[in-house]
Amino acid sequence: MERLYEFFNRKLDETPNEFVRYKYADINWEGRAFGLIGPRGVGKSTLLLQHIKKNLNTADTLYVSADHLYFSSHSLVDLADKFVKLGGKHLIIDEIHKYEGWSRELKQIYDSYSDLQLIVSGSSILDIYQGLADLSRRVPMYEMQGLSFREYLKLFHNIDVPTYSLHDIVNNKAAIPNVQHPLVYFQDYLRRGYYPFGKDEKEYKMILYQVINQTMEVDIPQYAKMNISVCRKLKHLLMIISESVPFKPVIQKLADLTGSSRNNIPEYLIYMEKAGLISQLRDETGGIRGLGKVEKIYLDNTNIIYALTPNTANIGNVRETFFMNQMRVRQSVISSSVTDFKIDDMSFEIGGKKKGQKQIESVEKGFVVKDDIEYGFANIIPLWAFGLNY
Repeated sequence: MERLYEFFNRKLDETPNEFVRYKYADINWEGRAFGLIGPRGVGKSTLLLQHIKKNLNTADTLYVSADHLYFSSHSLVDLADKFVKLGGKHLIIDEIHKYEGWSRELKQIYDSYSDLQLIVSGSSILDIYQGLADLSRRVPMYEMQGLSFREYLKLFHNIDVPTYSLHDIVNNKAAIPNVQHPLVYFQDYLRRGYYPFGKDEKEYKMILYQVINQTMEVDIPQYAKMNISVCRKLKHLLMIISESVPFKPVIQKLADLTGSSRNNIPEYLIYMEKAGLISQLRDETGGIRGLGKVEKIYLDNTNIIYALTPNTANIGNVRETFFMNQMRVRQSVISSSVTDFKIDDMSFEIGGKKKGQKQIESVEKGFVVKDDIEYGFANIIPLWAFGLNY
């Protein structure tokens, strides 16, 4: 226990409190038990530690990482039992997906200690709802994505920008106070602004490569019980998608290119999507809920595009990826047979500053989203504005 408290206090001391992610306001921090999931590197651990620093008494709180050496000879149940007997009230377990048999022990802890608040975090690849089984209705799960363009402006440049609803954005009400030329910041965001660690320019690329590799080599295989040969196929699949503009999936072709069974490809894509490496655009039969037909596959965010294809990134693909990435957090984004995207009854066509109106002539609520423009008018909206939605 002493080692765990040393680890906890050290992590707490290292945690900055000036900038707090968008998800903080969405969470019911008073709940008896809940979880926070998301891709590697988006700041889940920092958010939990910030909550402790702001609101909890460290005398009855313990933050642990499930991959700590302590758990090589102790169980989660043992820890919870000892912690409660010492007067503990708030147990926060980070990286829960790295602990084998986590779901069974969490259920036991939940059932045994009704006065203990239990908070867990883990990778998006982790199907916590399935793992917790009958607890899923009582244990809300919050999913956190990477930085929006708005959050990047605050964290990287200390520029305060309010959030804007989609209604405000399409009516050209979105603005960045005291910034006349947003495109300079926007171009930097596309390359290194999605992950909080991007603030460190020297280490950024190395850390991002580590995030991608660990997700492919550790998180997905650990969850799906894959062997090394399948990991190589996943990496090959990721590179195929990264070099496409954007990628329209032909399952048999993907199977041939990666040497995989045709039946396995959709499952591999789901794993990669959950882990925050790709994003699948579906049609209106199921939309973002995953029931619709997949029409296009993007890399999850523009930072990954520039990391994997630094010299050959297609600007059209970058633009569509940004729109999809930023809009999916608060809205259900689906494919359109006429334009690039559809949200509710609105259709969006994405392009550069010379993009015309022809594509949206047949739709009632059509918008042209243009890159390389600073301000919009009528139904023409600057692309960067969609990064102020969360």
